[in-house]
Amino acid sequence: MGCQYFDPCQGGADTFTVAIPKYTFGRGCLAEAGSRAAGLGMSRVALFTDPGLRNGPYVATVLDSLQSAGIDVAVFDEITIEADDQSVERGAAFIADGNFDGVVSVGGGSVMDTAKASMLYGLQPAGDFLDYFAPPLGAGKSMPRQLLPHIACATTSGTGSECTSISVLRITDLETKFVLANPVLLPQEALVDPVCAASLPAMVVASTGFDLLCHALECYTAKAYTRWEKQPDPRKRPLIQGANPWSDLAAQKALEIAGAYLERGVASADDHEARDQLMWGASLAGMAFGNTGTHLGHALSYGVTHLMRDITTDGYAVESPFVPHGISVIVSAPSIFRYTAEAAPERHFEAAALLDCDLRDAGAPDSGELLAERIIGLMRSTGAPNGLAGVGFGREDIPALAQSSARQARAIKNAPRDTNLVDIENIYAAALSY
Repeated sequence: MGCQYFDPCQGGADTFTVAIPKYTFGRGCLAEAGSRAAGLGMSRVALFTDPGLRNGPYVATVLDSLQSAGIDVAVFDEITIEADDQSVERGAAFIADGNFDGVVSVGGGSVMDTAKASMLYGLQPAGDFLDYFAPPLGAGKSMPRQLLPHIACATTSGTGSECTSISVLRITDLETKFVLANPVLLPQEALVDPVCAASLPAMVVASTGFDLLCHALECYTAKAYTRWEKQPDPRKRPLIQGANPWSDLAAQKALEIAGAYLERGVASADDHEARDQLMWGASLAGMAFGNTGTHLGHALSYGVTHLMRDITTDGYAVESPFVPHGISVIVSAPSIFRYTAEAAPERHFEAAALLDCDLRDAGAPDSGELLAERIIGLMRSTGAPNGLAGVGFGREDIPALAQSSARQARAIKNAPRDTNLVDIENIYAAALSY
């Protein structure tokens, strides 16, 4: 491939796999849902959405399109923001009882992730909810080779879930999120209509935009796929496989978009160019991390959402405690990239250039600081909380945060630098405020 970052390693992988859905982007494309569904052989559809979207124009457009194509539709909207196991259990019962031959999801990451997992548990129930999760959390139970065809319609500009084989779920009893990942969860088609972004509140655009940014930045700086152990059986090869040349292409463009349009998209709902670009960038970042995996930014975010208390965020009509996903990721990001840059300074320097950092009189050894200062600037200009203290944490919380996040073993191992519990504590300590 010509890139030293992917040089062969003894015993490491020597192939990588790319999987993305058939993808449609453009204003008005939600009206294509009926034709797309019919093309996949759907005649009775389970439409997943959330209560806030249920009676709005985007669901109405999709419903009208499906019904005009002669497709019978039943709607499931019992989904919480930040998808959890209880939403999935309700959705699984809906799937099991509905005699459906297809699924359409209309919403953000929580809706799409709930739809994916509901199909799995509804069609092939597990003895215990955690059975399908990888060890040590779960039993690593094999998933069926095929679920129902799924058309994912994204309405926010951040998660990229329409392009991934990943479902991120909050496990209620453990009070934190874990990743359910398998190629069978990948939607067959994605419809991304940037008209949906025009109605998003500013802080929602900021949060989802920071998710986009961190997906791309973590993918581009992740451990190379060649440094993961070779998997002889291609059917067992995970799509969360480390940085690879294909994901680089998507991550590079997503970083350019974040650098150019995030502040503009937050500043004005009338800036259609910026918000359209953020929708496109979110999908690109989803394509990247769906075939790479994230690393410390997302791993450490789960400690935040596990231990958050007495806090809400503007733009979200959610009861306390609630920190939106993108905010939980970005509050530690400057500290994280200062830390990881030591292991791959050239890679981080390339990312800094893509994110439009000021590189005058700078070189690769400066890459961690360049990225940190650029991210801090974006946080300040968009009104994001100032580090962990901005979402209610203090120095006394660091040991518990680190213990919680240390459970995200796969993501931590995907970082370019080996990271232990003390390292995580130090990253959190440096992330209290900027």
